[in-house]
Amino acid sequence: MPSHFKHHVFFCLNQRDGGRQCCNDAGPTAAFEHAKVKVHGMGLSGAGKVRVNKAGCLDRCEQGPVLVVYPEAVWYTYVDNSDIDEIVESHLVNGKIVERLKVD
Repeated sequence: MPSHFKHHVFFCLNQRDGGRQCCNDAGPTAAFEHAKVKVHGMGLSGAGKVRVNKAGCLDRCEQGPVLVVYPEAVWYTYVDNSDIDEIVESHLVNGKIVERLKVD
């Protein structure tokens, strides 16, 4: 059975307690919102296309901020909106993994 979305992108927006490092320390909400606007603006959102979602802890905070793209299970980190734009355009549109942002 095919997936409902071609790509599903999850942004970790988790805030850990006790001062432990977390993705939320890097302001991922703005990156998440930017990705949603970019994907929608490019006509990439919807069934059979791309879905951008918030996620709780993805348990990779030390490498964060992180997002993961399924079904390929490719993990990325990012610094700013230009990194998000590159992930959208390279990976989601052209199917090419952005190696410089990939988290192993």
